[in-house]
Amino acid sequence: MVVSKTVRLVTALTVVASAMLANPVAPAMAESKRDQAFFNKVGGTWRGPGEIIAGKYEGTKFTCAFEGTTPSQAIGMVLDGKCRVGIFSQDMQASISHSGRSYKGQFLDGARGEGLDIVGGNVTGDRAVMRLKRNHLEGAMLVRLADANTLNVTVSVDVNGEMVPVIGMSLDRIDGGKVGSVN
Repeated sequence: MVVSKTVRLVTALTVVASAMLANPVAPAMAESKRDQAFFNKVGGTWRGPGEIIAGKYEGTKFTCAFEGTTPSQAIGMVLDGKCRVGIFSQDMQASISHSGRSYKGQFLDGARGEGLDIVGGNVTGDRAVMRLKRNHLEGAMLVRLADANTLNVTVSVDVNGEMVPVIGMSLDRIDGGKVGSVN
């Protein structure tokens, strides 16, 4: 009797393992849905202050306004808007898309221009961490939903193996939670 229960258990485990190997998409699909749910929550209109907290322009305060949209056929998002310092205004854009088991994208026009490349990342619960790279400079961008109406963004750079925050923003939702879609 014990042998037959053991055989049934081994057979059941073999069937489950075979199904998982034959269909590795199932866990990835669940992860993809979870990631897209995060991006959908970040979609909408955001506005708020930021500050350069390290480096040559430390202490410089600015204000940003962004529109977050989610692509209809992909996992990810686009944040598009402007940041202002006094009378000066700068267009800002970041695009993030799912690629394999990670993310890719660019900030501004990417590392080939004036911006940074997004070379990896992950989404966990209420936050996304994206790896940033430009030539020899490496860093990370943390995007965290503090609550449904508060989005915190921190950009850090790697200085001798230590991540040093250089830009911080706290954005408030100003659209009541609407989410757009990019075709």
